Amino acid sequence: MRAVGEYGLSGLVLMENAGRGCARLLERLGISGPVCICTGQGNNGGDGYVIARHLDNSGHAVGIASAVDPSQLDGDAKANHRVWVAGGGRVESVLAGGWDAVLEGSGWIVDALLGTGIRGPVRPPFDEAIDAINRSSTPVLAIDLPSGLDCDTGEVLGRCVRADHTATMVACKKGMLVETAVEWTGEVYVVDIGIPRVLHEEVLR
Repeated sequence: MRAVGEYGLSGLVLMENAGRGCARLLERLGISGPVCICTGQGNNGGDGYVIARHLDNSGHAVGIASAVDPSQLDGDAKANHRVWVAGGGRVESVLAGGWDAVLEGSGWIVDALLGTGIRGPVRPPFDEAIDAINRSSTPVLAIDLPSGLDCDTGEVLGRCVRADHTATMVACKKGMLVETAVEWTGEVYVVDIGIPRVLHEEVLR
C-alpha cells in the first residue's frame, strides 16, 4: 500500500483506523444481539480483530469465528489477534460443518474473511463459511468488499458473500462500481483510515 511504502504510515495504524471506523459504522447501523465476526488469514481478518476490540470496549457482545487456525496469522493481523486474546477476547476456530451453529443467534455477522488480494475461485475453508453466511437471515456487514468479489472486475469468484452493507476503505473499489455488484455489496459506506489528503485525491482520480 502506498500509504505505507511512500508516506511512511504504519500498517498497524491504518488497520486500527479501519477497524475503529467500521465498528463505529456498525453502531450507527444499530446493534441488537451479539456480533459474530468471521475472520480469515490476511489483513481483512486483522481488521476484524480491531472491530471486535472496539465493539467490546463499547459494551457489545462480540465473538470471533475464524476460518483458519490463528497460528497461521502474521504481521499486523497477528498483532491484533494477540491484543484481542490478551484482553480476554474469544476466538473460535470453526471446523468443517460448524458454521451454521456458530452463526446462529447472532444479531450481526461481519464478513472479514477475504480481502482485495483474492485471486481465482474461492477455496476451502472459505467456501463453506460464505455459504453459511448466505444461508443465515442475519444482517451482514462486509469489510472492504464482500468475500469472493473481485475488486477490479466485480466478478463473483465462484461464490460470494451477499452483504446488506459494505464498509470499504478510502474509496470504492473498481469492481464495486459494476452494475451487478450491488447485489453483493448492498449499501456501501466509505471509511476514512487517515491517509494523507494528496494520496486520497490521487486515488479518487
